[in-house]
Amino acid sequence: MKNCAITVILIILLITGCSGHKGQVKDYYSGPETEKEEATDIPGISKDSVTVNTRPGNVLLTGISDYRLTPVYKLNYDKKKEYHYTGNNHFYRNYDETGYSEGNQWHFNFMPGLQAVYGFNIMNVSVYNIKTGKQKLFFDTPVLIKTIYFPSFSKDTLYGNPVMRDYYMISVYDEDTNKDGFINFSDLRHFYLFDINCTEKTALIPPNYSVISSEYDSANDFMYVFAQIDENGNGQNDEKETIHVFWIDLKDPHFNGREY
Repeated sequence: MKNCAITVILIILLITGCSGHKGQVKDYYSGPETEKEEATDIPGISKDSVTVNTRPGNVLLTGISDYRLTPVYKLNYDKKKEYHYTGNNHFYRNYDETGYSEGNQWHFNFMPGLQAVYGFNIMNVSVYNIKTGKQKLFFDTPVLIKTIYFPSFSKDTLYGNPVMRDYYMISVYDEDTNKDGFINFSDLRHFYLFDINCTEKTALIPPNYSVISSEYDSANDFMYVFAQIDENGNGQNDEKETIHVFWIDLKDPHFNGREY
């Protein structure tokens, strides 16, 4: 029971975080509360911003050798200490015994075949094709990324079968939905599917919802996403608004729907 409780907490933390914050925040933040800094000097991304000072993070090795990802971080400035800094890549881990039993080797990834990364002030993600030498950004303008899901570098198995993903998923604040002039945690959080070349983007959850948490169903290889509908149309989460549950078939996320 103890291990199950730890797993539930870890899974809920994957998509939860700051989506319940109201009003403007002093920093647009996408990591755990323990990493929060008071150095950011603007309350989010101005919706009119087309340029933000950024620096690349560490290169992420995907399970497809031709493709490498690089999170792009905002270059922050600490006024008190008078120095510039960026966030770092951090991985969500799953320690569920189910994922490390006979026939199940998830290598501590959040879900088999998928690694999940978060960090402080991720503005974008770059994908690079080693074979063609081409590089592309996931988003055309600065956004606030919560979580990046990508094919795991480890060779995972599910019930004895190899698991290989050929897509990315991103949980992101990419629109000033509440019309306060900033993209921050007061807005609705969207959830997208990208093909391996990052040429096709598909919304996995309707745009009038804000994703808040997720669970994994190993028997069906499904991801369940809990999302709150913006019933009053004000572009932000309100405590009494209805929460629905969506399913996503991780074998092919184009197959998805609403369960509840």
